[in-house]
Amino acid sequence: MMEEEEFELAEDLEAILHLTPEVQLAIEQVFPSQDPLDRADFNAVEYINTLFPTEQSLANIDDVVSKIRLKIRRLDDNIRTVVRGQTNVGQDGRQALEEAQIAIQQLFGKIKDIKDKAEKSEQMVKEITRDIKQLDHAKRHLTTSITTLNHLHMLAGGVDSLEAMTRKRQYGEVANLLQGVVNVLEHFHKYMGIPQIRQLSERVKAAQSELGTQILADFEEAFPAQGSKRPGGPSNVLRDACLVANVLDPRIKQEIIKKFIRQHLSEYLVLFQENQDVAWLDKIDRRYAWIKRQLLDYEEKYGRMFPEEWCMTERVAVEFCHITRVELAKVMRTRAKEIEVKLLLFAIQRTTNFEGLLAKRFTGCTLTDVAGQKRPESPLEPTNPFLEDEAGEGVGTEKDEDLAKPRKAKAPDNPFHGIVSKCFEPHLYVYIESQDKNLGELIDRFVADFRAQGPPKAGTEEGGAVLPSCADLFVYYKKCMVQCSQLSTGEPMIALSTIFQKFLREYAWKILSGNLPKSSSSSSGGLTISSLLKEKEGPEAAKFTVDELCLICSILSTAEYCLATTQQLEEKLKEKVDKVLVERINLTGEMDTFSTVISNSIQLLVQDLDAACDPALSAMSKMPWQSVEHVGDQSPYVTSIIMHIKQNVPIIRDNLASTRKYFTQFCIKFTNSFIPKFINHLFRCKPISMVGAEQLLLDTHSLKTVLLDLPSIGSQVNRKAPASYTKIVVKGMTRAEMILKVVMAPHEPPVVFVDNYIKLLADGNPETFQKILDMKGLKRSEQSSMLELFRQRLPTPPSGADGGSSLFSAPTPEQESSRIRKLEKLIKKRL
Repeated sequence: MMEEEEFELAEDLEAILHLTPEVQLAIEQVFPSQDPLDRADFNAVEYINTLFPTEQSLANIDDVVSKIRLKIRRLDDNIRTVVRGQTNVGQDGRQALEEAQIAIQQLFGKIKDIKDKAEKSEQMVKEITRDIKQLDHAKRHLTTSITTLNHLHMLAGGVDSLEAMTRKRQYGEVANLLQGVVNVLEHFHKYMGIPQIRQLSERVKAAQSELGTQILADFEEAFPAQGSKRPGGPSNVLRDACLVANVLDPRIKQEIIKKFIRQHLSEYLVLFQENQDVAWLDKIDRRYAWIKRQLLDYEEKYGRMFPEEWCMTERVAVEFCHITRVELAKVMRTRAKEIEVKLLLFAIQRTTNFEGLLAKRFTGCTLTDVAGQKRPESPLEPTNPFLEDEAGEGVGTEKDEDLAKPRKAKAPDNPFHGIVSKCFEPHLYVYIESQDKNLGELIDRFVADFRAQGPPKAGTEEGGAVLPSCADLFVYYKKCMVQCSQLSTGEPMIALSTIFQKFLREYAWKILSGNLPKSSSSSSGGLTISSLLKEKEGPEAAKFTVDELCLICSILSTAEYCLATTQQLEEKLKEKVDKVLVERINLTGEMDTFSTVISNSIQLLVQDLDAACDPALSAMSKMPWQSVEHVGDQSPYVTSIIMHIKQNVPIIRDNLASTRKYFTQFCIKFTNSFIPKFINHLFRCKPISMVGAEQLLLDTHSLKTVLLDLPSIGSQVNRKAPASYTKIVVKGMTRAEMILKVVMAPHEPPVVFVDNYIKLLADGNPETFQKILDMKGLKRSEQSSMLELFRQRLPTPPSGADGGSSLFSAPTPEQESSRIRKLEKLIKKRL
């Protein structure tokens, strides 16, 4: 029975002491312990095995049991102490809670007392300040009443005085009084419901209306209409009347200004009527001289009559400009056939000078409000690239290089620009036609001067330099743009750019292409692309002289300059014209024309050097290479080729010093032309013996060395050739060397020979293989078996690959470098 109870007690303890993992983790964090008995996963068997790992350790079992019992007794004592200590905790907690409740009740009582006292204090303050507030309101109302009555007294007296002064025309006193009455009346806007106040307001308005009518009548009397005999002029009364007009309705002021200006300029309309001789463009100076005299006369007579803020002098000048623009447009429309370009430019220059004079004298503050007129449209930000030349009449001594230099556009500083000169815009076709004619004559003069002076001579400063006529052409373009930009940024600029395009093309074909030296294969009809690309053969091919080479280089440099400057010209034109017209400016065709001239020039230089090497290559293909007995120095044909290269290339390089990139293009194009031609002549060398192939290999290496040094040959400065050029030479000449190496290889056994060919040349074209067999001098029967074997040994091309002659990818640079090293070792060994 005891054993069952102990078993049940043990189960209950296990159920009670089973804790969740979160609680167990919290206990471990609060009471960390390394004792195995405190672990949640305590295993008694493992613990006993730890205490007694061997049978010999069981000898100490009594000591271990004694220690565990001692530990149990200590734990029981600690638990008993803790339980006893918690006996009085509940009673102490209840006592503390009662004490806290009593303290809270006492605190609430004190707060209520403070609140009651605060309410009593607030009531006491309200009773004290009630009388003070009443006194403040009374004072405010009394002050307002006194101020209003004072204003009413001032208004009533002011209105009476205003009416009396108006009848007496005492404008000096009226000006100050009227402004005060208007200001006082503003205080009574909220009292307009009172009949007396409304009556005073109506009297003020009636007085203002009477003043306006009276002042206009006084000005009409002082400045009578044209043809009246009544004397008129400035007076102190009118001066004071202008001060009154400032206070009245702005329409009164505008009416005074309009009538005065109309009367002041009435004489101008009579003197310069459309049917008068002085109204024509050749006497346009008289118009501006007349207004200058009138402005001086106005300053002397009427300068003090009108207030300074009215800007009457500027208003007179601006109205004169509007009238002049209309009158000039009318007379030019009537006599359009009589307009000549010199007369038009004369009138434009005098007009723009007058507009500049106005800008120096006036600020332009009246341009938007004078007599309802609007300021004429003008570009907000003129971007004329030659703005500094607009004040001059001619081209001056400016250099044409200025066109290519970036220049920040000047801010507009003339508000009067175009106020008169805009009337000339519809007639600018006369100027455009004149420039068309002048540019045609200029191109013809360039052609005649070139024929008279001849091409640039070698060894002179002109050799290889830009032709002077090119600078003259763009300087003239600069002058035209300056003159046209003074008037319009619209359609006239588009028409001028069209003329620029026309004569840029004429300059390219008549001056540049037309003066390129003609090769012997060129027809009498002139230079064509087909004649440039035609390959000359035979020793009879003509070679350009040194002067002709310099001329070609000079034309190339000029075309490059024209190309760059034309691009800058297009950008400047696009900046100058109106935004809606930008898309119509396009000089791409002209730039392409100059690019064609450059390409033709380079092709001529390449063709000349290429043709000079043809006789040597022909001699190479005719040599008996089968009978060569020993390998010596480089062959005579190689010496001849090197001699021609050393003669031509330094001259071309020196004359193209300013256009280095085109010299590089020349070298690349020559190499691309020479190397395939050299390989073709190699195939013509048949049959070739082993020694002959070794000699050709030596010659090929010599040519390769020269070609690699081609850009700096004959130069004191040893400059490294461009990587793109070096790659072309290495690739092309390596193929020539590989061909000779295949020729040198024995053709027995055939399989090894074919595999060696495929490996070295990577060319799947049977025709190339046929040429190699011809060079080796094999018979037709042997060649047939070789060709059949070659077709069998060719690797199968990948799916989708082109079935052309090139069945193999190009060798990598590492492979080329390895082949070059092997070839150099072979040549050294043979030598």
